[in-house]
Amino acid sequence: MASGFFALFDDIAVLMDDMATMSKVATKKTAGILGDDLAVTAEQASGYASSRELPVIWAIMKGSFINKLIILPVAFLLSAFAPWAIAPILMAGGVYLAYEGMEKIYEYFFHRHTDVTHEKLIDHTLSKAEILERESEKVNSAIRTDFILSVEIVIIALSAVSQESLAVQIGVVSLVALLATVGVYGLVALLVRMDDFGYKLVVMGEERGAFFKKTGNLLIKALPKVIKALGIVGTVAMLLVAGGIFMHNLHGLHALLHGIPTILGELLTGTVVGILALLPMQAYGRMRRR
Repeated sequence: MASGFFALFDDIAVLMDDMATMSKVATKKTAGILGDDLAVTAEQASGYASSRELPVIWAIMKGSFINKLIILPVAFLLSAFAPWAIAPILMAGGVYLAYEGMEKIYEYFFHRHTDVTHEKLIDHTLSKAEILERESEKVNSAIRTDFILSVEIVIIALSAVSQESLAVQIGVVSLVALLATVGVYGLVALLVRMDDFGYKLVVMGEERGAFFKKTGNLLIKALPKVIKALGIVGTVAMLLVAGGIFMHNLHGLHALLHGIPTILGELLTGTVVGILALLPMQAYGRMRRR
């Protein structure tokens, strides 16, 4: 009886060790999409009144948890009963990511003058109810975007542990999904409050010296540049992740691009897939406008 009890603990220890090892692998594989998730979320969570920034982030974060509670069981069922479906879903998501990345590049070069970033939801001509309604619409849009990105995070993490036992898959992918949500939204919360912290340092600088004032002004000026930089990193990450998905699942493509550096091959593949996805969508958009 005692030997069976200790054997159970030994099995649990082995399982936890396997989960820890595979979690590192899965986290590395999802790093690119997490960078994109951070960039997109930071952009969507900015532009609100200072008092509403954290409540908005919390609302999107709760929506993200619900998204993952929906996605995770479906992903595990696919892994158990239809593992052949994971690669096609992954590549379909890769097409979407490549399209999103190329669309951002297209909009930057051809519709830059119409781009409105960080639109403020503060309009003194609107009632409080109207402002909250617009806020709710933007939060719902962010949650829908998070759903698509969450599917990619879960599927990529699942593909990294697809050869492991179902118990390891459930543990690793659930842990990655949890860390992704807490980590991304925690960093976003720090980012969007960076300017408020800067203002406090400026006020402190009036009494405690120029160092606090200069640091505060630096943080205030840095925030829009940081968010813009995250947008660029996120766009490149989308193309890299998309390209990596196709290179890892289409062996002929991997062999074709074997002679060039992996990161360049992934970027090239993601760019080509993005262009091929963007062209018909642009043509369809023009037809609708006519």
